[in-house]
Amino acid sequence: MFPEYLTTIGVVLLGLLIGSHLNVLISRLPRNFSTVKPRSRCPYCRVPIRPVDNIPVLSYFVLKGRCRCCRAPIAARYPLIELLTAILFLAVTQHFGLGATTLVAALFGCLMLVLAAIDLEHYLLPDKITFPGLLLGLVLQPWIPDTSWLDAGLGALIGAGILILLINGWYWLRGVEGMGLGDVNMLALIGAYLGWQGVLITLSIASVSGSLVGLPLLFAGRLGFQSKLPFGVFLALGALVTLFAKAPIIAWYSRLFY
Repeated sequence: MFPEYLTTIGVVLLGLLIGSHLNVLISRLPRNFSTVKPRSRCPYCRVPIRPVDNIPVLSYFVLKGRCRCCRAPIAARYPLIELLTAILFLAVTQHFGLGATTLVAALFGCLMLVLAAIDLEHYLLPDKITFPGLLLGLVLQPWIPDTSWLDAGLGALIGAGILILLINGWYWLRGVEGMGLGDVNMLALIGAYLGWQGVLITLSIASVSGSLVGLPLLFAGRLGFQSKLPFGVFLALGALVTLFAKAPIIAWYSRLFY
C-alpha cells in the first residue's frame, strides 16, 4: 500500500495532466477542430508549443503568461482549469475513496468543468459532450451511489422537462427564448448522474447563484433585460455542490418540511 502522501501527489499530478487535456477540448470542440491533431500551438503565431512549455500550471508562470515566440498573452483559463481539475480529483478521492465510484465522480466533474468553460467563452453547450455524457451516466449507474437506473432515467427526463417548460413559458410571456436547448441537454446529463432529487437541488443552486450574479450586473447597467448569462456555468456549480453534498442537503430539506 502506498503512503497516503504519495497517493495524494499522484492524484494531484493526474488531475493536472487531465486538466491540460480538458483545455484542448475546451479550445477545439466549439470550433469543430480535431482534439487529437495537430499538437498544441500558439493561436497567434501558430508555432507548436514545446513540451517544456506545456507543463501544467508551471509553464504558465515560468513564461509569465506569454507565448515564448511571439509574446502574445496566454489565457489564464489554462492554468485555472488545470488547477480546478487537480482540486476536483483530490476532492473526489477524499470524499469517495479509491474505487470505481471515484472514477465516475471524476468523469462527471470533468464534464461539468468543460461545459462550464465552453459556455462561459462561447455561450454554447456542445451536443458532442452532453449526449455522450448522458449515455455514460445511464450506463455507469451501478457505480454511482444512492441512484438507480430508474432514478437516473427520471432525473434525465425531469431535468429536460423542467427546462423545456421554462423555455416555452418564457417565450409565451416575453416572445423571446430565455435559454437554449444546450441547457436542457446539460440538465438531462446531470439528472442521469445525480437522479431526480439531484436535478432539483442542482437547479435550485443554479437559479440562486445565477440571480446573485445577474441581478447586481443588471442594476449596475452591465446587463440588459435581453442579455444572456452562461447558465451552464451555474448548472455546473450546482451539480458539483450536489455531487458532494446531496445527502446532507436532502436531509436538511426533510427536517425543514417535516
